[in-house]
Amino acid sequence: MTTTLPRVLRDRDAALYLTAAVVSGFGTSALWLVSGVWVKDLTGSDGLAALCMLALWAPALAGPLLGTLADRTRRKPLLIGANLLPAALLLTLFTVDSPDRLWLLFAVLFVYGAAGVVHDAAESALVASAVPAPLRGDFNGLRMTATEGMKLLAPPAGAAVYAAYGGASVALLDAVTFVAATGLYAGLRVRESRPEPPQGGWRKRTAEGARHLWTHPRLRPLVLAGGATMLCAGLNGALIYAVIDNLGHAPAYAGVLYGVQGAGSVVIGLLSGAALRRLGERRFAAYGIALAAVAAGLRAVPSDPVALACSAAIGAGLPCVLVAALTAVQRETPDALLGRTAATANTLVFTPNVIGLAAGAALVELFDVRLLSAVLGPVWLLAAVPLLRQRAASPSRTATRSPSDANPA
Repeated sequence: MTTTLPRVLRDRDAALYLTAAVVSGFGTSALWLVSGVWVKDLTGSDGLAALCMLALWAPALAGPLLGTLADRTRRKPLLIGANLLPAALLLTLFTVDSPDRLWLLFAVLFVYGAAGVVHDAAESALVASAVPAPLRGDFNGLRMTATEGMKLLAPPAGAAVYAAYGGASVALLDAVTFVAATGLYAGLRVRESRPEPPQGGWRKRTAEGARHLWTHPRLRPLVLAGGATMLCAGLNGALIYAVIDNLGHAPAYAGVLYGVQGAGSVVIGLLSGAALRRLGERRFAAYGIALAAVAAGLRAVPSDPVALACSAAIGAGLPCVLVAALTAVQRETPDALLGRTAATANTLVFTPNVIGLAAGAALVELFDVRLLSAVLGPVWLLAAVPLLRQRAASPSRTATRSPSDANPA
């Protein structure tokens, strides 16, 4: 498979985007880990520590509404604002030094998550105009690689800063990365026309993104497959410590498995642009789902080499359907709808992950992990069937498209 990675790195706007993703991704990944540890140290409560992730994820449920902002204003200024707002709010965390001030931490995390939803919607829409079409697939593959790479590097770095200087110092580090990313976004050379005045009420405008996804024959199956995949991924993630017990290791072994899984995602990020050009979105998504599903089922085998191979395979398979779905959204959605549609797609795809985590946490208390893994694999595999079946009905639609097909968000 050929790649255009060198051309991506030579493109000025693409290089600025990727650098901003690396910088801000480092700070975000560090804070996500440290916020829970911070709350745990102040209160001793596992439940309150878990609420940090809930505060960050909850705004995603309002994705269709928040995404309308990306269609009502120019995307570049909105992207800059979505970085400056959390940067300013993070500085208030220097006042969090006791349990009775934790409300401020949770409030900042909630706004942080909401700004992230707006940021993602604006970025997805702006990429379509800032990055040349033939480079989008490889660009977004590199962006995924950067994001996953920061998830491997930033948490231990954030933990070290927290241990030495406390949680407020990590918040300051994250604020600095947001400011640095803002400078990079400000350097983008994009020309945006003023959006047309909105038609209808906010409910109608919000629903237009969901209506576009549901009525589009190529977008709907990909988004549904993405949601089903993330539901199964949540179930699979909830089984991780039971899998480790089955292997006979201490809970800290989860770090090894997650590290290998992250490495698999990094590799597929480098290859996704070329794979999309060769396979098209549906086959790329279906093959990734199949790979992750088989690996999840094989986790029933109590073997370290098998467990490590399965983690790498899940890391490589999971991003495929996400990349493919958002690729299609960028290509098949009119610019005036792109912010709302991308945000709605993100909500439909990622919200089931939280449901899967909750369901898996309950099921693992009732059933043996080997049985759950053996059942989960075939169930997960069913998510790939509609994609392959739809391709059989229109065999050459995506395979004959130009390289501009490969533009995952």
